[in-house]
Amino acid sequence: MARLTRDDVLKAVGQADDVTISKIIASGASVTELAEAQAWLSNDEPLINAGRPLATGRARELVDILSDLEPVDDDEPAAPAAPPQE
Repeated sequence: MARLTRDDVLKAVGQADDVTISKIIASGASVTELAEAQAWLSNDEPLINAGRPLATGRARELVDILSDLEPVDDDEPAAPAAPPQE
């Protein structure tokens, strides 16, 4: 299993900051695991309907890293702020 390179990551995710690229490479994931993580992020419903188990291991770690790159949906109401603690 070949480890990811910076070029592999940029081809897969497009623009990303150096810290995120480093986290992805440091995960030790393969190109296949990165593709699996992207598949889960792009549309998990067909994967669940096909009976695929949820992403685990390095693919799960990549899902967490890549989800931070996703734009925040402005349609969702913001959670109310917690009252200050005294």
